[in-house]
Amino acid sequence: MPEKRIGVYIHIPFCASRCQYCDFCSSSGKEALIPKYQEAVLRHIREFAPRLDGYLIDTVYFGGGTPSWYGAKNLVAILDELKKRCSVLIGSEITLEANPDSVAPKELKLLRREGFNRISLGAQTANNAILKFLGRRHTWEQAEEAVRSSLEAGFDNVSLDLMYGLPAQSREDWAVTLSRAVKLGCRHLSCYGLKIEEGTPLYRYRDMPSIPDEDMQADMYLYAVDVLAAEGYIQYEISNFAQKGYESRHNLKYWTLEEYAGFGASAASLMGGRRFTCLPDIERYIAAVEGGGSLFSELEDVTVFEQASEYIMLGMRTARGIEAGEYEGRYQNSFRPLRDLLESYAKLGLARQVDTRWRLTPRGLLISNRLIGELLDAQAEQKFHVGMPWRKEEYYDTLY
Repeated sequence: MPEKRIGVYIHIPFCASRCQYCDFCSSSGKEALIPKYQEAVLRHIREFAPRLDGYLIDTVYFGGGTPSWYGAKNLVAILDELKKRCSVLIGSEITLEANPDSVAPKELKLLRREGFNRISLGAQTANNAILKFLGRRHTWEQAEEAVRSSLEAGFDNVSLDLMYGLPAQSREDWAVTLSRAVKLGCRHLSCYGLKIEEGTPLYRYRDMPSIPDEDMQADMYLYAVDVLAAEGYIQYEISNFAQKGYESRHNLKYWTLEEYAGFGASAASLMGGRRFTCLPDIERYIAAVEGGGSLFSELEDVTVFEQASEYIMLGMRTARGIEAGEYEGRYQNSFRPLRDLLESYAKLGLARQVDTRWRLTPRGLLISNRLIGELLDAQAEQKFHVGMPWRKEEYYDTLY
């Protein structure tokens, strides 16, 4: 039986401090737990490794939190344990998320020497006043220095995270940020619109007049699409732009429904048609690993209908899009209602067909939630239509 490919995600939930907008599983002031957490992750890998027999790992992603603040030696030890227990391919994409204030040249060189080959830096904006308001610990100048240090350490594949729609951010601010980011020579840029989540410190400012409205955010987004295209960056996902060949191979696994395994608090996995998520709390995760209790806060079988829905939802976020033969072959259901909607979007300039594949245009991506919702509704109507039976679950089970 041929070996299958899989990605691995390692969650590092520690930060020097939390940003105003953060709603991820991360904590500050808990560094005393790092030794126990490190041992828990190593043990988790050891105990889970037999389930990865028959898989070849071709991407590893260390996210957080702030992995760069966790310490290079700890990160290398986790990667070494993974290599020791599982089949990690030579040439795998191995990514580290980092903040500019916690990037040290000596540690970067160690990480690169030990196999890390991609780094994603959270720069956000070139406006230092906005960075301070957001609770970021770095300046733009430190972000520039972090890029230079990464390149000097041998990281050819450097990505920057940028944000638009920030409080008091003008169109001119955003233009300056993009211009300066491009000049740094990064292979990949992620451009995210600010989302103010309930429960975050920033939520109390949600009605501030200085926060760009939807129209202004739309202008910022479309400006980024145009500018980055002119600079040779390909938009391959709604928020991600890369020079040719430098797309995030790990993140593409999520968007194309490939399998992945997660280790650490809140880390998710998708394997064999099942989705499971680790406990989203540092102490509870450590206790579960040490005590042999259940590690998971969520554990579910992914039905055919859910798989088909995710195919639409994720595929329409990407430049690859969706395709009739692919959809009907995988899910044994008619693509016609989806095609009818997509053709109506095309007349409005919101979608287009390239060869046999359908994708949203930049303007369509602006309202992707609404359009994808309509596509999902059209699919759901088929599920309950007497003349269009959904594929039987037993057929799906034979694929695994």
